[in-house]
Amino acid sequence: MISESIIPKRIDFTTDLKNNEQIIKNHVSGSNVLVIGGAGTIGSNYIKKILKFKPKNLTVVDINENGLTELTRDLRSSNLLDYNPGYITYPVNLLSKTFDKIYNTYEWHLVANFSAHKHVRSEKDIISVEALIMNNIFGAIKLLNLCETKPPKYFFSVSTDKAANPVNIMGASKSLMEKLILSKKNKFRVSTARFANVAFSNGSLLEGFLNRIIKKQPLSCPSDIKRFFVTPEQSGEICLLSTFLGESGNIFFPKLDFNKDQIFFKEIALEFLKKNNFTPHITSSEKEAKSFKINNNDKRYPIYFFKTDTSGEKAYEEFYTDEEDFHIDDFDSLGYIKVPHIKLSFQQVINDFDDIFSKKNCSKTEIVNIIKKYVPDFSHVDTGNHLDQKM
Repeated sequence: MISESIIPKRIDFTTDLKNNEQIIKNHVSGSNVLVIGGAGTIGSNYIKKILKFKPKNLTVVDINENGLTELTRDLRSSNLLDYNPGYITYPVNLLSKTFDKIYNTYEWHLVANFSAHKHVRSEKDIISVEALIMNNIFGAIKLLNLCETKPPKYFFSVSTDKAANPVNIMGASKSLMEKLILSKKNKFRVSTARFANVAFSNGSLLEGFLNRIIKKQPLSCPSDIKRFFVTPEQSGEICLLSTFLGESGNIFFPKLDFNKDQIFFKEIALEFLKKNNFTPHITSSEKEAKSFKINNNDKRYPIYFFKTDTSGEKAYEEFYTDEEDFHIDDFDSLGYIKVPHIKLSFQQVINDFDDIFSKKNCSKTEIVNIIKKYVPDFSHVDTGNHLDQKM
């Protein structure tokens, strides 16, 4: 089934990878590497890039045990582990006491964090929001506190383009996460990266297209939303470069053009069907799409386009704001944001959220107000609808 080929490669990281190959090798070869959230699309592609530089020990943590199993099968079925490094995976939650034991196993040279709630659909009710905050904020705080006790030479954590001018709680939580990370830039080397949608990544709308066709179910997607896209392999390359380039405290982003390089989901959906030898059959409702009989003799495939009315959705994305100190000329494929020193009390952040979560009847508005205390440019868009209400 044709998938990634429908996403044009609008950016090439080859030059920066080649120019910095020796630097990366010097820091990774023979090192101890810890990757949290390594079973996901971005984390697993990062691991594949890191292994080419032969770390001594690689430990991968993820709550998805099945994902870790497939990661290991994938790596063992390639030649990436043939040099026989110390390699082990743990299906463990970052917030658990068991994770502390994992962290204390080695003196880590590199710690990379990909554990996150990263979908806009993570925001539904107050319970879903609490889970999101616990993962993105409390998880970051715990990991950074551990790193301060035994500092790695390099700390990287993935962010999102939705952290720029955030309109949803997920993006705002990642913006606060950035501030937490960058507040440690004088303690140990830290960096992060905002980047595009990863095409056909785990849980993405485009991966959903693949699953719908396999299950002979209709497609649906918004008609008015456009996004930046990179391939899964490119996601690993962005994070690898962002770990080692620039200075402590930089926020990196791919040099994609705001006007030229964003693609409407509708365009991708139509191209996806055509590339897979289907004729798009556009319906006027979910009901009509589901009632259409899909069979092997009829190449028409039902697809329903809708205008977005869900909470936290922007019509477009952006990597930085005019108020941020951004630089786009130092590297071939990446720009970055310089952030001034940030003073932030981790305990105060924890206390603020705990006070809300401990209330018998707390509201989403109260959570939003706490986040705004730390992320003043957060302009929450809440329509009362969420993506779990759609196909």
